[in-house]
Amino acid sequence: MKKFKRLLYIKLARRLSRSTTGAPVPTIVSENTRLKGDIISDGIVHVDGQVEGDISCEELIIGVKGSINGVVNATNLQLYGTLHGKASADNLFIAKSAKLMGDATHNTIAIEPGAYIDGHCTRMGAPIPAEQGKPDLMLVDNRKQA
Repeated sequence: MKKFKRLLYIKLARRLSRSTTGAPVPTIVSENTRLKGDIISDGIVHVDGQVEGDISCEELIIGVKGSINGVVNATNLQLYGTLHGKASADNLFIAKSAKLMGDATHNTIAIEPGAYIDGHCTRMGAPIPAEQGKPDLMLVDNRKQA
């Protein structure tokens, strides 16, 4: 009976979301799910379980209990759980509960204190606006010569 109610709820939610807002229901990998393979989506993917494979989507949310082992490409990436591998995101948010083991490329990044990162975070695209137009400074030794 529980499975029937869940299936009915999902079908109803998808039908209502298309008719009123046009926004699709997100793809959810729940806590007790283990997935081997790649995920490709034009919408939102929320991972609370384990994924072994690459993910490409518009928005990816890796929950506190979520774990991904693979390459991630997303416009928006919110990391609360664990990511082993490379990440490429336009907007990257790493929460204090997150573990990123691998390299990340991003345009914008926000990291909460306490987040664990073992890898490199590299900004892609144009230079940082604050760095543009900054003059090159020459180091001058002002100490007296003896």
